[in-house]
Amino acid sequence: MRLLLLAPPGAGKGTQAKRLSQYYGIEHISTGDMLRREVAEGTPLGLEAKKYLDRGDLVPDELIREMVSERVTEADPKGGFLLDGYPRNLAQAEEASALARDQGITINGAVYLDVSSEELLRRLMARAGTESRSDDNEETIRHRIEVFENQTRPLADYFRERGLLISVDGEQPVEKVTHDIIDSLAARSEAGSEAGGEVGGEVGGEVAIPSPAPDRPPTDGGSH
Repeated sequence: MRLLLLAPPGAGKGTQAKRLSQYYGIEHISTGDMLRREVAEGTPLGLEAKKYLDRGDLVPDELIREMVSERVTEADPKGGFLLDGYPRNLAQAEEASALARDQGITINGAVYLDVSSEELLRRLMARAGTESRSDDNEETIRHRIEVFENQTRPLADYFRERGLLISVDGEQPVEKVTHDIIDSLAARSEAGSEAGGEVGGEVGGEVAIPSPAPDRPPTDGGSH
């Protein structure tokens, strides 16, 4: 299983990534986690990335490209991956498409968690009250949402046009979101089998879905 996870900040992306990667037995590759690790360790990449993260801006493509490519290449032959946080704009999507073609990697689906800006602001402000992160103040939060709307949300149309988008209402309870994603992927698998195993466009097309690791999705309750 090879999935992309697209979602605005505060949509519950981390929770769903954990649940889906456990369910399908695949590696969760989070660009956010990787960048925060680089920042915490004070690496040259981390020091450069921190300037963008603190402002709520996207980290430049060139700082992300090599980091993501290496992890995807390692995870692909082990059963797949869930790529969380990349691509985040149309340029990165085209780049990811070229990378997939070059390495013979197909994408099963691009999961999009649809959450309103008002709900995102509510969730992130609540998180800001309980966590201490440099990118969780109201000004930065509003900027992050604006950046997502302008740069990342257009990816929904990009992947829809290629037959890969799986859009789910992210304002539902955590377990309902997970089940809706799994049900949609299962429906794609069935449709792909009936059509000879291929749907989608240049980014991917393979829809065969391996048996998931556990019988049911994890029931840790999760949080947004």
